[in-house]
This record gives sequence, structure tokens and C-alpha cells, in this order.
Amino acid sequence: MKFNGRNIRIGARARIGRNVRIGDNVAIYDGVEIGDDSIVCNDCVLGEPLSTYYSDQHYENPRTVIGRGACIRSHAILYAGCEIGEGFSTGHRVTIREGTVIGNHCSIGTMTDIQGYVRIGNYCRLHSNVHLAQGSRIDDFVFFYPFSVMTNDPWPPSTDLQGGYVKSFTQVGVHAVILPGIVVGANCLVGANSVVSKAVPDFSLASGDPARVVMDIRNYVAMGKGRPYPWMQRFDRGMPWEGIGFEQWMTMQQQSTEVSL
Repeated sequence: MKFNGRNIRIGARARIGRNVRIGDNVAIYDGVEIGDDSIVCNDCVLGEPLSTYYSDQHYENPRTVIGRGACIRSHAILYAGCEIGEGFSTGHRVTIREGTVIGNHCSIGTMTDIQGYVRIGNYCRLHSNVHLAQGSRIDDFVFFYPFSVMTNDPWPPSTDLQGGYVKSFTQVGVHAVILPGIVVGANCLVGANSVVSKAVPDFSLASGDPARVVMDIRNYVAMGKGRPYPWMQRFDRGMPWEGIGFEQWMTMQQQSTEVSL
């Protein structure tokens, strides 16, 4: 993609960091702050105004923060009032609604839809066509695979919205559905096509419709792979323990915490 500088609209009260490259046909509204060394590709909208923009004559766009080193690919729309950490990346045609907070080094895949007031931790990966309902919460190092969904309305249509919660290091398989208000524990694997309607304890392999706990994931044995879970001991691409190993990284984290105390 060439950065031709064509048809770019940047609000007077937007703040653009150093070495930020912006593609054609991009709209960056007031209140947007983009960190250094970021890339905004063609046809993106950053700081999309909230619905009150159309009825409130005194509307002011909420602050929207995108950390340094972002790569936001074409046709992505990020609403005003979001806070996104450094090292953020998206696929194409991503929508992130207002009030969403995303940690550092997260990637959001093509056609993914994140509704308002979602909380996402650090180093999370949402693959293509994932949907997170309003009020959903996921902790650090959580992966969602294509077409997986978190819902929030137990009796649709209603106003009694209950966002679900997925804890750290959990993997949510293709086409899995997590029903409203459900808590999925840490270090879990939710199998493909599962419908999770009850809480899932830590270190569980949960599968089926409705999903049930099949076993402790640490006891799962795969032919030729041995015991592949917890997955952090065999996978490190793009993770903070890349090249040093998860156990060494955890030791360093603990030592750092002790020093700070």
C-alpha cells in the first residue's frame, strides 16, 4: 500500500505521534491520540462519534487513545472513547465500539465485531469473525478462534445484559458460544462448536452442546504431542516468553514483582 496522502481528514483536536503513516480516505476525529510509529491503512475511521453526536448540539467527542506501534488495516472503524495499548493490530473491516479497553500487544482479526464497554487484557488474539457482546471481559493471553461468540442477553430482547468473563490463558475454539454471564476459568480449552451454559473451572477441557467438563486439561494426551496443555510451554510466537521459555519468563515476572514490593 502506498501512502499518497489523499482525502485524509484529521480533526483539529486530534494528536498524531511521530512517524505515523496514514493511508488514503481516512477520517480521524477530534479527541483521537495515535502513538508513535503507527500505521493507519486506507479507508479507516478513528474516533467514530457516538450516537448522541446526531442529537446533541454541544456534543464533544470522548478521548480515544491508540498506543504506539499500532497497525490498523483497511476499513477498520474504532469508535470514540476507546483505550488501546501499544503493539495493537487489526485485520480488515474490524469494528470496535465505544468504551472498550484493550491491553498491550493484542490482535483483532478481519470482520471481528467488538461491542461497547468490553475489557480485553494483554497479548490476546481474536481471529477472524469473532463477536464479543457488550460488557464482555477477557483477561490476558486469551485466544478466540474464528466465528466464536460471547453473548450478553439471557432473555432476548431485554435490558438485563450480562457480559461473560474468560480468564487468562484460555483458548476458545471455532464456532464456540459462551452464553450470557458465564465465567470460563483460566487455562481452559473450549472445544469447537461448544455452547457454554455453565461456569467452567480452571484447567478444564469443556466440550459439547451444552458444554460439559470432559477432563482436567493437564491430563489430555494427544498422539505424537504428549501433553500439549498448558499450551504456553510449547507455543511462544509473539509472546513475551519467546526465546526464553514460559517458566523462565514467569520466574522473571515474580522477581520483578518482589523487587517492586
